[in-house]
Amino acid sequence: MGDGYIIAIDFGTAYSGYAYSVTPKEKEIEPILKKWGQEEGLDTPKTPTSILFDEHGEFMKFGYEAKAAYINVHGEEAKKQYFFENFKMALYGRELTRDVTIKAANGKEMTALKVFTESLRFLKEDALSTIGSNTGVKFLASDFTWVLTVPAIWDPSAKQFMREAATEAGIVTEGREHKLVIALEPEAASVWCKKLPSDGFITQNHNRSSLDQTPGTQYIVVDCGGGTIDITVHEVLGGGALKELHKASGNDLGGQNVDRKFKEFLREIFSDGVWDEYEENYPSEVQKMMYDFTRLKQVDEDVQITCQFNLGTLAQKKKAIEEFFEGVEGVSWDDGSIRISRDKLRSLFEESLQGIAESLREILKQDFSIEFILLVGGYAQSQILRQHITDQFGDQCKVLCPLRAQEAIVNGAVQFGRNPEVLASRKSAFTYGISVCCTFNAKKHKAEKKFTEEGSDYCRDIFKVLVTEGEDVNWNETRECFFSPIRSDQERMSMRFYQTERRDVMYTDDWGVEEAGSFIVDMPDTTGGKNRTVRLDISFGASEITATATDLNSEAKGSIKMEFMTKEISRIGKVSRAPAVVAME
Repeated sequence: MGDGYIIAIDFGTAYSGYAYSVTPKEKEIEPILKKWGQEEGLDTPKTPTSILFDEHGEFMKFGYEAKAAYINVHGEEAKKQYFFENFKMALYGRELTRDVTIKAANGKEMTALKVFTESLRFLKEDALSTIGSNTGVKFLASDFTWVLTVPAIWDPSAKQFMREAATEAGIVTEGREHKLVIALEPEAASVWCKKLPSDGFITQNHNRSSLDQTPGTQYIVVDCGGGTIDITVHEVLGGGALKELHKASGNDLGGQNVDRKFKEFLREIFSDGVWDEYEENYPSEVQKMMYDFTRLKQVDEDVQITCQFNLGTLAQKKKAIEEFFEGVEGVSWDDGSIRISRDKLRSLFEESLQGIAESLREILKQDFSIEFILLVGGYAQSQILRQHITDQFGDQCKVLCPLRAQEAIVNGAVQFGRNPEVLASRKSAFTYGISVCCTFNAKKHKAEKKFTEEGSDYCRDIFKVLVTEGEDVNWNETRECFFSPIRSDQERMSMRFYQTERRDVMYTDDWGVEEAGSFIVDMPDTTGGKNRTVRLDISFGASEITATATDLNSEAKGSIKMEFMTKEISRIGKVSRAPAVVAME
């Protein structure tokens, strides 16, 4: 099949979807977006990232259908089933292993890998079925390059986790890992937005040709997702390529922070344990209320939300329902509905908006010439958010939001899959290095690092820098290093990679340094003794890091997979303590 055949999956915290292209690479394309929710009378570019398993842990439904099925389940039956939503944030800021579990709505646990894998499997199969129906051609997963979007601020281990889940879901098979591209969400959005004409944005602050026609333009992309706020800074180069000016930043104060504040507010209203009892016994009704609130978040006015039957019943067992609202500011009871004032609604956004504004101020106080702030993602559909950013920064630069903010990432991901070199250079998020030994120097090395091998004194655990934090690395750039063994009869060489946010590191066990991955390269031909060479090629240009080590005598190669999990999750060979290497200067 053609190399322009792309399926991009935007796997979001709150909503997910996909877009695709079955057009030859040399032709300009408009990605085709799957629309969801027809059974519910809707027509949306994404479906809820919700998945339902039966009591035995067997997959049942995903998306709107999972949500509807769970909402319609009552009482004890709801407690048996495993319903997950917003689970993507389980990968944010935590140590990941293959065995990490996440909690379902009923409090039961399941491994995160299974939940993610089954979600991606559903999206894969739905995409292949949809494309087959639309084209009349039966496609296989292997006919496509797949693009999976992840937050830029995620730890490398979370990105590796998503790659593993995609492999388990059958999106790619072993040996064809290159057919899966991990795209960073704000970068994908940037690729899409830079092509939009001025009438492709909600606000009328943009009155000239598209950004990719104006080299030198600098802008910030703020991906306002359900879980994360992901920020990147780009400059347009000649030909429309992009250069990253500032490494990805952001926080976990996305739209769901507002949802949590809303839930806390309901707990404050329905006091005396009423809300807690309701949440425990009627989880599917809570889902319905939260789903209704998702739509109300987009407006900037007084809103009202229906009080579900069982919440009202539980409340009335304690006292007259109107009494719950007495003394609670910004809310009133209105004949079966909870009416929330505009000011109260705005207050639920405060923490999230402050976090976004703080991140933007950090960037804007640096020596850039930012012209635009682009707001993308589902949360950017909120009028309150857009107005706040305009009020705070509108005098410094123009604040823009594409007309279909929720679609920017997935459409850009298709474009990125077809043309990854559009991101000409990135800033390295970390200082990366490899552990080596060098000749011991008593004046500069710690005494406890000294060891002797074949009559020579060496210093162990030296951090040899491969790239420095904040350094520009070009797309598909490969860096080359050469190493030699420290023993004449050495048959294996251990390659251990480390990362740190520091720039000045001497040893791999210094504070702030973490092991990022490791593998072994065989050196079976020992006839050259210590005068043998291993070449290390390490590629930083993509959104992940790959490495290949080659013994130049035997042509034996080490693994090209970096291992970012705390337990082995990618399929590289078992790592043992082979002798360290000595850098060849």
